[in-house]
Amino acid sequence: MDHEEFAARVDAVRARLYRTAYLYLGNETDAMEAVDEAVYQALRALKKLREPAFFETWLTRILINECARELRRRKRFTGEAVFSESAGPDIYDALPLKEAVRRLPEELRAVVVLRFFAGFSQAETADALGVPQGTVATRQRKALRLLRLELGEEGSK
Repeated sequence: MDHEEFAARVDAVRARLYRTAYLYLGNETDAMEAVDEAVYQALRALKKLREPAFFETWLTRILINECARELRRRKRFTGEAVFSESAGPDIYDALPLKEAVRRLPEELRAVVVLRFFAGFSQAETADALGVPQGTVATRQRKALRLLRLELGEEGSK
């Protein structure tokens, strides 16, 4: 894959990457920076991509790692992973779901973000996270069960 094809393929998935980063980080600026950093890292590691058919999954995995790195950095400086409330308008922001998803453990949150907000299939999510498809299914069921409990409690208050 040459640099022109790389740029074209990145442009084709940039909105999906941004949406994924935004859901992880909860902040428009941090999401844009994470996408830019992931694209830069992918460009540097382009020769390591064995199968161009898996480009989007490979790039998403780089992005998830970058988002996780940013959340760890935030935690070091603030003591907790902080979501900014100054982000742009999005249906995700308008729902109590945002806080419920934020409170999920990292491995469950990754599955929910990729499956339901970024539109990945179960197989794509498994590839992006580097786990078996059965693990994604299990994490998805567990995350949905926790979200139902969380949102059910909020609905009864």
